[in-house]
Amino acid sequence: MIRLLVFLALAGALAFCGATVKLGNRTFFEHVRAIWHTNEVQDLKHGVEEKAAPAVKRVKKGVEAAIEDDDGSAGSAGSAAKHPAPAHAQ
Repeated sequence: MIRLLVFLALAGALAFCGATVKLGNRTFFEHVRAIWHTNEVQDLKHGVEEKAAPAVKRVKKGVEAAIEDDDGSAGSAGSAAKHPAPAHAQ
C-alpha cells in the first residue's frame, strides 16, 4: 500500500512539473506536443500504419472468427465443451 502511495505521489509530481515548469519557452508537455506535430513524425506515423495494416487485418479476422465460433452460452468451457474427447475403445 505504501508503494502505491509513493508511486502515485511521484507520478503526480512528475505530471505537475511537466505541465508547469518551463524548459526554455515551453513546458515539457508543450515540447512533446510540438515534436509530435512535425512533418517527420507524421511521416513516421503514416509509415507505421501502412506496415502494420496487414497485421491489424489478420488480428481483426481472427477476433471475428473467434466471436463467430463462440456459441454464446455462459456455462460453456470454451472449445472443450463443443468438442468432447472421443471415448476410448476397449
